[in-house]
Amino acid sequence: MFAIVDIETCGPKYAFQKGRIIDICIVVHDGLQVVDKFSTLINPECTIGSFYTSLSGISNEMVQDAPKFHEVAKEILHYTEGKIFVAHNASFDYNFIKDEFASLGYKFKRDTLCTVRLSRKLMPGKKSYSLGNLCASLGIENTARHRAEGDAVATTQLLDLLLQLKTQSAQYKTASLNQIMTSRIDNIKKYILDKLPSSTGVYYFLNKNQQIIYIGKSIDMYQRAVSHFNSDLKKTKQLLHELTNVDFVETGSELIALLLESEEIKKHKPIYNTARKKDTFTHCIDLIEKDKIQSFQIVPLENSVNSILSFTSYAAAREKLEFWIQENSLCLKYCGLTTEESVCFHHQIKKCNGICAGLETAADYNLRVNQVVKNNSFQADTFLVFDKGRQAGERAFIMVENRRYIGYGYFDEYAAIADTEELKSYLENKKYYPDANDILRGWLSQKRREVKVIK
Repeated sequence: MFAIVDIETCGPKYAFQKGRIIDICIVVHDGLQVVDKFSTLINPECTIGSFYTSLSGISNEMVQDAPKFHEVAKEILHYTEGKIFVAHNASFDYNFIKDEFASLGYKFKRDTLCTVRLSRKLMPGKKSYSLGNLCASLGIENTARHRAEGDAVATTQLLDLLLQLKTQSAQYKTASLNQIMTSRIDNIKKYILDKLPSSTGVYYFLNKNQQIIYIGKSIDMYQRAVSHFNSDLKKTKQLLHELTNVDFVETGSELIALLLESEEIKKHKPIYNTARKKDTFTHCIDLIEKDKIQSFQIVPLENSVNSILSFTSYAAAREKLEFWIQENSLCLKYCGLTTEESVCFHHQIKKCNGICAGLETAADYNLRVNQVVKNNSFQADTFLVFDKGRQAGERAFIMVENRRYIGYGYFDEYAAIADTEELKSYLENKKYYPDANDILRGWLSQKRREVKVIK
């Protein structure tokens, strides 16, 4: 027996910010046909934000007189008891419901089956495994997208098709549904990792004290987490030994996942993350003008006037500047790395074109300096980067203001956004770390994304 479940929520579900269920539908299926169904709106006992109303069509007025979760908890237990809990991206729906029961002092536990993962196994090679795209490609009609009943009924039809494919495939004729979902990791760790969806985002490994010990990001969080088990590194094995729980944040956008991972590592400083831990930036490379010649200098961050890049130490800043000098035939004297009054040592060994000896024009030298600046700066001071959202009908945006990354947000792609100020109402402001700019620059240099310059 299967209980095919779909919920709509008024916020995300992860340890640092919780949403609530506002709509639920459970379709009971005996393996051959639908035998029962339960569906209701739920009063979340909190305000439903405009974004979630625009996504689902469920307003605060609609749930005002709806039952609260504890008032329908018995029905949910009844319709799911003794059945396999089925959902599209099952970990999302299952963990939401499990947490709601936990708040009531009840441990909700069901065997789960994810139709995303099952679809990947039985229908490999599809461009997208979102419910909307699968339904469109398979001719499954869903007249109430982003409502619990509409999505649950569509998921039921998808399950019907998958069960037919399973029985027709020699590979799966002798395999149980649980066997199909089994990976080559021990059962305890598999149960933990099964909480992760096969979507883009940031995932967290937690120890028995619920402390974050590792943070990662991926376009497929589940597969990336599982891949850790293939490592023979002693450090990785110790990490997995301490692993007792996972959490995640779906981002949709790979760029947001990169930015969020970097920020979260600095915030939580997990013991098994070695990269991007440092959050104290002490020095920077400034661009100055001396005798009409564009020059670089390393200065303490608090003395910066026109910073190009920031660093966590003087040594790191010097290493970068020395690389620029080497690659662009720049002058040690005009980069502040020598106290010599006359020609620099690099000119003597023919690595400087002679700006310090009066053998190169300021215009020619400045061209190379400005190219370095261009390669390490944004093309505009203030702009937006648009990317895909966490689900169909949603878009993500990343904002840079005065050459600094300030945060990201999500909005309904069909919403009428009048101007940038209105878009800012969806913005989640972030603490500025200079390496966020590095991530953005690197991403924009490699990936084509819609960029809008704000004047």
